[in-house]
Amino acid sequence: MIEANFYDYLQQKEPPQILVVENDKEAQTAKAVAKILGFETVVLPDFRATFGEDLRSWKEELFELNSALKDYYQKNIQNSLLIVPFHTLIYSLPKPELLDTFSIAFGDDIDLENLKNRLYAWGYSFVDVVEIKGEVSIRGDIIDIFSPNANNPWRISLFDTEVESIRTFEVENQKSNKNEEIEEIMIAPALFSFSTEQFEALQKKVEASDSDVFVKDVASLGFWYLDELSHDLMAGKRAVAIKNLQDEIAFAYEHAKNALPKERFNLEVIPETKRVKVIEPINVDLLTENYPERELVIVAESDALVRRSPIKELARATIVKTDGVVNLLTPDKIIVSLNKPFKKRVVKRPTILLDDLKPGDYVVHESYGVGIFKGIEPHQVLGAMRDFVHITYQNDDTLLLPVENLDMIDRYIAEGGSLPVLDRLGKGGFGKLKAKVKDRLFAIASEIVNMSAKRLLMKGAVIKTDIPELMQFREAAGFEYTPDQIKAVEEIFADLSSGRVMDRLLSGDVGFGKTEVAMNAILAVVKSGYQSAFVVPTTLLSSQHFKSVRDRLDPFGVRVDKLDRFTTAKQKKRILEELEKGELDVVIGTHALLGATFKNLGLVIIDEEHKFGVKQKEALKQMSVNVHLLSMSATPIPRSLNMALSKIKGYSELRTPPVERKGVRTFVKSFDETVVKEAIMRELRSGGQLFYVYNSIAGIESKKEELLEILPDLRILILHSKITAVQTEKEILKFDAGQYDLLLSTSIIESGIHMPKVNTMIVDGADRFGMADLHQLRGRVGRGKLEGYCYFLVENKDALSEQAKRRLIALESNSFLGSGAVLAYHDLEIRGGGNLIGESQSGHIKQIGYALYLKMLEDAIRALSQESAPERKRVDIKLSITAYISEELVSHDRVRLELYRRLSSCESVHDVIEIEQEIEDRFGKPDLPTRQFLDLVTIKVLAQQKGVERISNYNEHITIQYNEENKTTCKARSRDDDDLIATVLEELRK
Repeated sequence: MIEANFYDYLQQKEPPQILVVENDKEAQTAKAVAKILGFETVVLPDFRATFGEDLRSWKEELFELNSALKDYYQKNIQNSLLIVPFHTLIYSLPKPELLDTFSIAFGDDIDLENLKNRLYAWGYSFVDVVEIKGEVSIRGDIIDIFSPNANNPWRISLFDTEVESIRTFEVENQKSNKNEEIEEIMIAPALFSFSTEQFEALQKKVEASDSDVFVKDVASLGFWYLDELSHDLMAGKRAVAIKNLQDEIAFAYEHAKNALPKERFNLEVIPETKRVKVIEPINVDLLTENYPERELVIVAESDALVRRSPIKELARATIVKTDGVVNLLTPDKIIVSLNKPFKKRVVKRPTILLDDLKPGDYVVHESYGVGIFKGIEPHQVLGAMRDFVHITYQNDDTLLLPVENLDMIDRYIAEGGSLPVLDRLGKGGFGKLKAKVKDRLFAIASEIVNMSAKRLLMKGAVIKTDIPELMQFREAAGFEYTPDQIKAVEEIFADLSSGRVMDRLLSGDVGFGKTEVAMNAILAVVKSGYQSAFVVPTTLLSSQHFKSVRDRLDPFGVRVDKLDRFTTAKQKKRILEELEKGELDVVIGTHALLGATFKNLGLVIIDEEHKFGVKQKEALKQMSVNVHLLSMSATPIPRSLNMALSKIKGYSELRTPPVERKGVRTFVKSFDETVVKEAIMRELRSGGQLFYVYNSIAGIESKKEELLEILPDLRILILHSKITAVQTEKEILKFDAGQYDLLLSTSIIESGIHMPKVNTMIVDGADRFGMADLHQLRGRVGRGKLEGYCYFLVENKDALSEQAKRRLIALESNSFLGSGAVLAYHDLEIRGGGNLIGESQSGHIKQIGYALYLKMLEDAIRALSQESAPERKRVDIKLSITAYISEELVSHDRVRLELYRRLSSCESVHDVIEIEQEIEDRFGKPDLPTRQFLDLVTIKVLAQQKGVERISNYNEHITIQYNEENKTTCKARSRDDDDLIATVLEELRK
């Protein structure tokens, strides 16, 4: 109704300068109404940070706010209508002079020192690799910068001090766009455009504040202490409210410290209208026939929407290009919108995954076993400098591995972060262990391959997937499918209708819509005359799935029931009879349904298969032997293993969050009772529940007492691994039903439960968790349509190591969805691989680490599928040439390590050339040692292809050895590096 009232108001009264609304959705609607009537508008975002909160968690919103404010200040304020959600107006906002920009153009002369100082004062973070807005990296004469006002980051190349080129580059692969040269760019502040003096004065103010944020600096708190550099945006302007907002404003002011006076919001409220009506434009042609004299106005954000519209009277319509949804019938107009309802843009940023190998990490060498990585060190060999990976083993024995063979080592990771025993060099023990694991792996692999081979030979039920109900089902979802969901449904339908038996794995985070995809398959199977069984490991999951499947499939005449521990004996008897007679279409349940007889079973869906016991897995195998099978898992499968599996099993992955899912706002704080109380009260006020993670079974009861001292009426449930599964399940069902406010548990809650009412999590002792674990834990909240809050509490932030501090700040800054890819994909993948292989393997995995284990499993599957990958020969290169990636060119160790890792895995000369072009693009022209290292990698690749075992030289005499009997010799023009390289390359290319 607000759009009708506002439309009529703008026609009758003098327009206000500011329109106050409740949220982003109302703002977009109001903007569309104003646009239809020809008003110039600026919309500010809904900024909901409260005084003193760490702004790292609000970085994205702050960029958006500054950009919209700048837009408003640049337009003539008198003539434009400002539409603002009231939360944004509670505090003072920065004045125009804090939102300056400066330009860099082709041919400009740059003073690097001045530029660095300016960017620092403007709030930019200096990093090794630029990935998100507000970051800058300066490497010699190359500057990478991601300005908040840009869609992509820019790469500026200097010739001495002059700007030689400006291009955009891709965050995913760090490569610049060679086809475009930009003349000029405008750089906006990452925070505000402070002078150095202003920045330093503000830093002092922030440090003197009594805030409890994790790191007191301008980036985290500057906004709250702008004082004379900010102002009240409403002062002296005529403002009206779109509706009565007094209750919402009163609630927001309850915890708004240092806010502007609340009385400013005693505003005129736009009155109700009788002249303008909101309509449902189901049949626009009928409307235009009934009101032929009224002008047809079409609101659409793009020409494509208009072109595809079936409206007959398009030719006589006035088109208004804007977003927002407005459908009104006025005395002289029919206004119809073709836009989809407003959805807040989900920020999902990809990243290049830098391998985080740090000195002190455990690594596994595929021939020598588990050691400790000490870093990369230069050593002189045969009179030339080379880089080596330094690894120590038992008794402080040292292995120096040439960096071009870095692909022989991997990080050591095992379930639960358990620590390995170091191997001994030269004892051959690791080789025996590997042989033992290899035998066991062949048994696992042959089981996987044989089952798949059998299934391929079977004829499967042909399921009809082109029936009208399937389209109606998707339309009734009430939300838009993500592109991943659409693709997964198409892949499943292709399998079901192929005439062969489907065997597909569907993986995706909890809440990303796996069940919705599975229901498409269930509906198709039922409508083709078959039954479906949906098997889950726990009663909680069974009741969650039963609710959603019944609610969605009931309107389509599908008969659904559930069978688990809470089903009475009488109900169980009835359900089993109905299944046998074919009177029941779908049954959802735990292992209780494993012995059931079906009249016509067509599809078995198994959720989280790795959580079933050995006997249950056997029964599942029997049950799904000749029917379509869809397995679902909440952990991703490692990419490498996926490649091997995809030959024998279908694999679909959901990696895009649903549109309505929001990120999880993350705060890192020192432990303090007031922080805990405030977090709990904020959640309880909004009717939600909380998770409190405390990872010590011994101390968990006293932690409960501590919480009850702070809030005596809190209803607390305690859970940990010592409580029986039956008890846990009962209590979790009670928690789900709202009988408790807070679940106090160890980190056992990190996997697989979907509780949309839990929107706040407190992790006590966050510095004792790994990054992947914290990210996984954080993913348990904010699963409904509300925003999640996560508080990482540390005992004493001053005692934390730099490493732990950096890790926690990264989590605070990367609260966006999908950031698992940035933070934890490596570790999550490892879990996914473990789930696939089964629990019984954890002993072997502990001995050799997951990465090597998965590599060996992949080889076993490939070998048994007669698709064995060509074995990569190891080449021993002993040439007296200086070859390494120089620190002058690539100054950051982790970036150098990443380049070494990728170069060591090159399989063709083309791969080496691509990385060389990337190095030139990102760091400038390779210098001599770097160029020679790239040549060395090229020699290694060619030698592997030719089956060479060893290349060595004595002065200018070169020996290329293929095996014991076969070797060739040649002579270079001199013993200079370039002559040696040229001769070896020439010989290998013959």
